[in-house]
Formats: sequence, structure tokens, C-alpha cells
Amino acid sequence: MSLVRKNLLAAVVLAATVSIPALASAETIQGAMAKAYSNNASLNAERAGVRATDEGVPLAKSGWRPIIAGSGSASYASQGTSQSSNQITTGSFGVQIQQSLFDGFQTLNNVRAAEARVRASNESLRNTTQDILFNAASAYVDVIRDRQIAVFRERNLDFLGEQVRAARSRFEVGEGTRTDVAQAEAQQAAAVAQLSAARAQARATAAQYRQIVGDEPGNLSPASAVGKFLPKSIENAVAAGLGEHPAIIATQHLVDAAGFVVKAAEGQMLPQVTAQAGVSRSYRETAGTALPGVSGSDGWSDTASVGLNLTVPIYQGGRTSAQVRQNKELLGQARIQVDVTRDQVRQAVTSAWTQYVAAREVVAANRELVSAAQLALNGVIEERNVGQRTTLDVLNAQADVITAQINVASAERDVVAASYAILSAMGRLAPSRLGLAVAEYQPREHYDAVRDKWIGTRTPDGR
Repeated sequence: MSLVRKNLLAAVVLAATVSIPALASAETIQGAMAKAYSNNASLNAERAGVRATDEGVPLAKSGWRPIIAGSGSASYASQGTSQSSNQITTGSFGVQIQQSLFDGFQTLNNVRAAEARVRASNESLRNTTQDILFNAASAYVDVIRDRQIAVFRERNLDFLGEQVRAARSRFEVGEGTRTDVAQAEAQQAAAVAQLSAARAQARATAAQYRQIVGDEPGNLSPASAVGKFLPKSIENAVAAGLGEHPAIIATQHLVDAAGFVVKAAEGQMLPQVTAQAGVSRSYRETAGTALPGVSGSDGWSDTASVGLNLTVPIYQGGRTSAQVRQNKELLGQARIQVDVTRDQVRQAVTSAWTQYVAAREVVAANRELVSAAQLALNGVIEERNVGQRTTLDVLNAQADVITAQINVASAERDVVAASYAILSAMGRLAPSRLGLAVAEYQPREHYDAVRDKWIGTRTPDGR
């Protein structure tokens, strides 16, 4: 065995030995997605928005509940002439209660609309979760791809450095020309620029990874496509997307909400009945030179009242009619939006599926191209050494190898990203389906805590 092969074997063994503990602590694509699920600021903001939407239900239910108010007053007055004067002191306090008995079913429909909006917001949260998980997976494979490209550019620069030295050596002994040296140096300078650009791109994708995942990309393990979760055909994928995608379900709930809003607006045209009750206590004291002491009307007095109030709308300036018409148009818009979302899901599934199939074919083709280009490069180098090829031929063959390697890295990235894109387009990119090691956020817990809440300003989490 030659000395070069011995050194190469020792380097491979050393690299494998060093990489064993590194691989044990390497980040996986599932781990990155779990971090994004827990740390992503946009996702946490969406969850806060869902919690705010939950409060729409108790807001609507307040129309069924009584309104209680206390009141109090005190006054002092002085009146009279130069011969006599009076000082009158009065005060009162009381409690009033008002309860709606019939409001044209407005509260009922407002509650149903609020509940439909909650369901829609939960589905929108699922959709946002899918987007964040896909972005995390995409950022993960982007980092791997750009790091690989930077490594290829480094190897290319090293190779071209050897070619420059070899061209200079052959020129010095009269076996080459200055043109060969200039061509090698030009390719070396271009490789320096390409390496700088590749490193800059790797830093940019690392920053994007940090934004989405919430952590710096360390040692990343190779990622593979999630083919086991994909259906057997594009027709099955489209059918699953149309039936399961949260964006479609969210728009359907918004249609329900818009329908209840129309009914609530129509309820403004119906009679309104409210009950009122109140108790109060008043005090009066009169004193003065003309009327010494307290008059017979002075002292404390108590009052209690109860009654019903009926309001029958006759004409409201056309405002209510306009609101009903407006809400009917919004209902029609919401129904159309369901069809729009279905078309978007169908297009997304089809696009992701075709990209996935194409990327797999590109990977296979480019891997063969890399092997062929490497064999061609080795042959051209041997032919150059015996004077049958020029340095330019070697440089062109090396460029073909680097291009093929970069194409393989990009296509491998596209295969993984497209597989996750299919799951996202189908509405199946969820932590539970992927088996992510993370506690799933349950929006129902907050909703159950506030939907029947009568009083209190503290949120369920203590704020």
C-alpha cells in the first residue's frame, strides 16, 4: 500500500472516530421542528390571538345577564332674603337592576356567531402551526444544503490551488505555457469569490433558521423525506387536502358565523322587552331662621320600583335594513371564500407533489452525473499529464464536477422539503402525526375556562 493511501486511510479512521460523539449530540429535523413549535414567536402570537377570540363568547353571553348599577348623590343649598334664610341638605343612594327578557334573539345568534369564530380561530391556529413546522423543516434542509455547497466550494478552491501550482511548475520546466497558468489563476480567483458567496449564503440561512426555530443551528443530522406519511397517489393527496385542511374548515366556520350575524341583525327589527327593578333611600333636612327645626317633609324616605319596558321598532332611518343587507353580502363573500380556499389547497397539493416526484428523479440523475463527471475529471487529469489535454480541459472538467455536486445537494434538499410541503398542503403536518417530542398546545383549555365566566379581570394564566 502506498504512503498516500496509508495516510488517507488513517485520516478516514480518525474522522470516523471523532464524528461518533458529534453525531450522538447532533440536532435532528424533528428536534428542530419541536423547538419551533415551542419557541416560535409568530406561533405564540397566533395562540394569544385565539385566546382573545375566546373572550368573544362571554362578551356575547353578557346580553343574557343582568346589569346592576349603584347610584348616590348629595347636595346642599342655601336660599333666603335679608330677613330669613333656609339651608337644605339632601342625599340619596340606591341600586338598579336591568334584565333583558327578549331582544329578538340577538344575543342567541351573537353567541352562536362567537362560538363559530372560536372554532374558525382554532383551525387557523392549526394552519399557522403547519406553516411554522414546514418553515422549520425547510430552514433545516436549507442550512444543510448551503453548508454542503460551502464545503464543495472549499474543496474546489483547494483543487484549483493545486492546479495553479502544477501549472506554474510545468511552465518553469518548459512543459506548459503562461496561458495555462493564467487560466488556472483566473479559475482560482473565481473560486475565491464563489466560496465567499457560499459562506455568506450559509450565514443567511443560519439566521433564518434562528428566527424560525429559536436556536442556532449546530451540528445537524442529515434529513430524509417523510415518504411513509404520504398517500399512494396525487388523487388521494388532493382528496385528503380538500377534506382535512384546516384553512378550508376555518372558512366553513366563518360561513356559519356570518349566517348568525345576519340573524342577529334581523333581530334588531323585532320587539325588545326588558325588566327593571330598583330600591333607593333619600334624606332631606331643612334648617333656617324662618323655618327653625326640621319640616314635616324632612327625614329619610325609601322607594322601591319594578316594571317592564317594551320597545317596538317602527323606523330607524334605514340603518338596520342596511346592516342586514351588508351582512348578507358578507355571508355570500364567506361562502365564495370557501371555494377560493379549496382551489388554493388543490393547487398547493398538486404543486408539492409534482416537485417531490421531480426532485427524486433529479437526485438520481445527478448522482449518476457526479460519478460520471468525477471519472471524466480523473481521465482528463491523466491525459493532461501525458500531454493529450490542456489545463483548461481539467478546469472545465472540475467545474462540471462541482456543478453536479451542488445540483445533488439542492435536489436532496428539494425532496425533503417537498415531502413536508405535501403533508402541509394536505393538512396533516401536525406534531402528533410527526411524533414530535413536545407537549401539544390545547386551545380548548382556555376556552373552557372563560366561556361561562361572569366576573373577574384575571386571565386563566394569572395575569
